[in-house]
Amino acid sequence: MRYQYKFDKILSLKSREKDEAQVVYQDSVKKFEEAADRLYHLLKKKEDLESFQSDRLLGGLPVQEIRHHQQFIGNLEKSIAHYQKVVMNARNIMNYQQVQLMEKNQEVKKYEKIKEKDHLQFLADAKYAESRMMDEVSIQQYMNREIR
Repeated sequence: MRYQYKFDKILSLKSREKDEAQVVYQDSVKKFEEAADRLYHLLKKKEDLESFQSDRLLGGLPVQEIRHHQQFIGNLEKSIAHYQKVVMNARNIMNYQQVQLMEKNQEVKKYEKIKEKDHLQFLADAKYAESRMMDEVSIQQYMNREIR
């Protein structure tokens, strides 16, 4: 007798959903990393520009160039503020997808545990049936010996 798990289709469906959730989570991690990297580069650029401007101020700098640098830093700050929001949003999405993945993983583990218990019960039932059959065979052989 062959073992057939009664929830096999559900288990395969849940496994597929888990795999899809894994792909979505990996995509959200990638998007978060890209946004964080872009924010880091903007912050680094601002820091380098401010450092450059400080060095130039020590040696004297025309007012027009100071205005130009300040305007550029202002634009960088707007970009930084925008990317901070993008990073926060990407982080929230990533965290949500992580929770979804964990839930899918738990569902799959539940069905796998049920399958494991069901298989053990199947094996125990098969062993019991085999034992009963052996008992019947033994009884038949004993009875045949007595008749002779």
